[in-house]
Amino acid sequence: MKIIYEEEIRNETVMNAAKEIMTAARTAPKGRGFDNLVIALIGKEEIKEISDKIKQMSKEKNIPAFFLRDAENILKAEAMILIGTKIKPLYLNPCGMCGFITCEEKDKNPDIPCVFNTGDLGIAIGSAVSKAMDLRIDNRIMYTVGQAVLEMKLLGEEVKIAYGIPLSVSSKNPFFDRK
Repeated sequence: MKIIYEEEIRNETVMNAAKEIMTAARTAPKGRGFDNLVIALIGKEEIKEISDKIKQMSKEKNIPAFFLRDAENILKAEAMILIGTKIKPLYLNPCGMCGFITCEEKDKNPDIPCVFNTGDLGIAIGSAVSKAMDLRIDNRIMYTVGQAVLEMKLLGEEVKIAYGIPLSVSSKNPFFDRK
C-alpha cells in the first residue's frame, strides 16, 4: 500500500495554490480595465536572495528593526508572490485625486502614483490573500519585501510600488505572532 504523507507534497501543494492566488490577483477589477500589475511567483532560492537583500538594506540604511525580523521570517515560506504596479494614469478627467488637476499634469511627475494604480494594487492583493485564505495557505502582506524587490528591480524598471506575500503550510502561521 502506497501512502503519501502531507510533508511529501507540501511544496507542490503550495506552488499549485500560488498559481490560483496569482490568478485571483490578476482577475481582480481594475480601473477602466487598464491592467498595470506585474505578478510573479518565486521559490525558496529566490526568497533567500530577497532575505539577503533586506538584511543588506538594514545595514546600509537607517530602516526599522522589523525589516530584519521580516528577512528572517520569509525564510519559513515555501513560496512567495511578488506583486507590484506600474505608475500610469488612467486619464479620467476630471479627477485630481493624485493632487494634480489633470492626468496630463500628473504625467509631468512620473513618480507620483495615480490613485487608481495603487487602488487596483490593493484590490488585487486583497483578492490574492482572500484566495490564499480559501485554500488555507498561511500568508501575510509585506511591504518590507516589496522594498527589496524594488531595489532589486525583480518586477522590472516600470514597477514603482511592490509587496511580497510569503506563503506557508505549517501548524502555525509563521508570519504572525512574531517576536
